[in-house]
Amino acid sequence: MEPRLYFRWNDAACPGDPVGSTAPSVGFRWSRVFIYDGERVASSWIGDVASSWIGDVASSWIGGSFRQLQMESECDFSKLTERTRPLNIERQRSCDERSLNELTVGFSPRFSVRNTDSSSSLFRMAENLDGVVFSPGRRSGFTTPRSQFGFEPHPMIGEAWEALRRSLVYFRGNPVGTIAALDNSEEELNYDQVFVRDFVPSALAFLMNGEPDIVKNFLVKTLRLQSWEKKIDRFQLGEGVMPASFKVLHDPVRNTETLMADFGESAIGRVAPVDSGFWWIILLRAYTKSTGDSSLAELPEIQKGMRLILSLCLSEGFDTFPTLLCADGCSMIDRRMGVYGYPIEIQALFFMALRCALVLLKQDDEGKECVERIVKRLHALSYHMRSYFWLDLKQLNDIYRYKTEEYSHTAVNKFNVIPDSLPEWVFDFMPTKGGYFIGNVSPARMDFRWFALGNCIAILSSLATQEQSNAIMDLIESRWDELVGEMPLKVVYPAIESHEWRITTGCDPKNTRWSYHNGGSWPVLLWLLTAASIKTGRPQIARRAIDLAEVRLLKDSWPEYYDGKLGRYVGKQARKFQTWSIAGYLVAKMMLEDPSHLGMISLEEDKQLKPLLRRSHSWTNF
Repeated sequence: MEPRLYFRWNDAACPGDPVGSTAPSVGFRWSRVFIYDGERVASSWIGDVASSWIGDVASSWIGGSFRQLQMESECDFSKLTERTRPLNIERQRSCDERSLNELTVGFSPRFSVRNTDSSSSLFRMAENLDGVVFSPGRRSGFTTPRSQFGFEPHPMIGEAWEALRRSLVYFRGNPVGTIAALDNSEEELNYDQVFVRDFVPSALAFLMNGEPDIVKNFLVKTLRLQSWEKKIDRFQLGEGVMPASFKVLHDPVRNTETLMADFGESAIGRVAPVDSGFWWIILLRAYTKSTGDSSLAELPEIQKGMRLILSLCLSEGFDTFPTLLCADGCSMIDRRMGVYGYPIEIQALFFMALRCALVLLKQDDEGKECVERIVKRLHALSYHMRSYFWLDLKQLNDIYRYKTEEYSHTAVNKFNVIPDSLPEWVFDFMPTKGGYFIGNVSPARMDFRWFALGNCIAILSSLATQEQSNAIMDLIESRWDELVGEMPLKVVYPAIESHEWRITTGCDPKNTRWSYHNGGSWPVLLWLLTAASIKTGRPQIARRAIDLAEVRLLKDSWPEYYDGKLGRYVGKQARKFQTWSIAGYLVAKMMLEDPSHLGMISLEEDKQLKPLLRRSHSWTNF
């Protein structure tokens, strides 16, 4: 790609000095330059003297925080070095040096430097500046009076941090997680437990704030729970299964504390959590990236834990597809919602966990064998998902014209999908420009519903190609009212109702139309939307969604979910002070302030997983 130059104005603190310090001279303005060529990023601070050669400001980002610089090809880039003093460049270590297009993020609209020779010299100049400082684990500016770039923090930030810290769970004096919700007005049920999937946004918030110890404690404690004997009735679960949740039991008589884990034997429907192991691996990689400390991941017990999780997923069986066959209720949507089979959420998390494990596993005898199996599966899985789960206007038209009852390897309709089974809503929902990964693909069945978590993880893991990632964001912008409405973000769209609701959910009173998992709006998904927006270079989408959330979240006491087509009403059974609603908001804000945080949770596209994509005969034109 062509190199790009991004500029960020800063009227407040002098770079490299303590927060709140003043610039070196009256009226002197410091700005930060980011140079990005698709593979590398460099940054530097310059004074306002650079305005003589920068050019006109082309456009501004929401709130005026960012400015796009439009530079003509005849610009003399060497002037960057004039009348500037050498200063420290502060850069988050959590950013993956191999994933540097993640840093285009917050500096949209995009800007392209047309003179590649000049821009290359600029990049080399910035790359060789003295005094480069890496700062792993630096606290976010939100814990200080002013953020690092001079913005006043939103008043909700302090309230959110206080609520998040109140949710901390301690085991023998050390924090090991956060409970699901702190709503004392409702029956606790299992909301007083630490859920693996629920803790992820909390963990990211603490990592971004330079507090990794709680995340380390959580990873170690849940790994030890993995070794427990796991039985439901008389059936023993696989050795690698991770718990859905755990709680700390206090014995006041003996003055002892013990952990009690739930592997699905107490869950509604008695379903084991397929996603817990994937989230654990993803979080381990986030911890390693944030801290720069690989010693935890290299521990023999950690290595064994990863291999046990992966052995459950990579084992050979009767499957003819590389995707994972799952029961209903095995992930965030933990009730009967017709997501059995090969749900997009599990496949995207599976893909991301495989890619994280590929980096974390040691190349010893046991690790090398596992790595070889991972690589084979990744190739097959990426091809399958990009080919058969992807839907855009052209693919929809192809499916609409399918013939059925074909036999032989040259069959066009490979899954024998009946065109008459296409729901009417999908024809109006699909924009001319845009697309998404559908919910499920299995024999004679395609679930065309939109699932937010699966599509966002597809972007972050690079399961989606760059073109597909952009198409997903195009869809979100085109269908903003349907997918975001008044409170981000719909967990699934559209809702199922009437006879279909009765058959699919078993008349579930909690999953009525536009409520809970059936078209409800979940604030926790804000952090995933923000991360996907930043990675695709569209931070304005994240800003717009965050602005919506800030209108209601604190006033409504951080609900678990909202009901209604537009997400206008607090959910009828929603818990208040839901921890991942709080943490999701904090993570979104911190990523938007410092886009390098994205490196914790985002993976760049692997060139080896991008062969020339040739669709099977089932997806060719007639």
